[in-house]
Amino acid sequence: MPLPIEEIKKLIKDTIPDASIEIKDLMGDNNHYAATIKSSQFNNISKIEQHKLVYKSLKGKMGNELHALSITTEGK
Repeated sequence: MPLPIEEIKKLIKDTIPDASIEIKDLMGDNNHYAATIKSSQFNNISKIEQHKLVYKSLKGKMGNELHALSITTEGK
């Protein structure tokens, strides 16, 4: 079962409360998304660490309910 955009946003916000999140459904199939996430938690950490923080927030759903998610992260 695909993961709705609002559920993805909630999972990320639970871990990164100050995140501003934009998610686009790339294929119109509720399965392939691109997300832009901005947070002060990303300041002064590498892109790899930023992405790890986002993946951790998804609580194992990446690759299961969430098939594909392209991530762009930025500090605030």
